Parts: sequence; structure tokens; C-alpha cells
Amino acid sequence: QLQASGGGLVQAGGSLRLSCTTSTRTFSGYVMAWFRQATGKEREFVAAISGSGVTYHHPSVKGRFTVSRDNARSLVYLQMNSLIPEDSAVYYCAAKDQSRSAVPITTDADTYTFWGQGTLVTVSS
Repeated sequence: QLQASGGGLVQAGGSLRLSCTTSTRTFSGYVMAWFRQATGKEREFVAAISGSGVTYHHPSVKGRFTVSRDNARSLVYLQMNSLIPEDSAVYYCAAKDQSRSAVPITTDADTYTFWGQGTLVTVSS
């Protein structure tokens, strides 16, 4: 079970940090990812991080967003800087068992098994 938090209303150019926690005892064995879904649009990949800390960010957020994790605390973060109105969306954290994945980091939402409930980010212009 995943629980995302940290969303809110921020002005363009501002920052937010999202957090996602899970109760699994084997957190380091999971690839963690962030997706987002804006109103009227399909869910899209934002960033992912493997159990060992290898990361991949979508080009649209690279240099502005940073995914990280704390395996000791079973937490994954998404630091979002230089936010723009187009970043407004519900942000979801997702997870998949890395040992069951031929390719650890993937951008396809269908490859992730577990999902959080989402946290709303609104960026005003």
C-alpha cells in the first residue's frame, strides 16, 4: 500500500516536495516511480528510481524535478522546482518488484503493480 502526500497550491516558479511511503519490509527491492494525470489527459510518466538509486526523469521535468529515496525509511520523494502551470496534475506514486522486471526502470504505467491514491498539485500563473 502506497501513500502519497505533499501536494498543494503553489505559484509558478515555486517548489514542492512530494513524499510517498509504503509499509513493505522489502522497500529496497522495489522500483519506485511517479506519474501524473492532468484533467482530461492520460496518465504520464514523470520519474523513476531503482532500488539502488538509478534514476530516470522524463525530459519535460529533467533539471527541474528530482526523484530520490530513503530505503531505511521506506520513502520516495519527488522534489519539484521551477514549477509551471503545465505541471498541475494529480501525482501518483507507483511501485513494482524489481526482481520480477527484466528492465528495472520503465515508463509504462501498466508495468507498475502498486499505486498510491494520488496527491493534487496546482500551479498558478
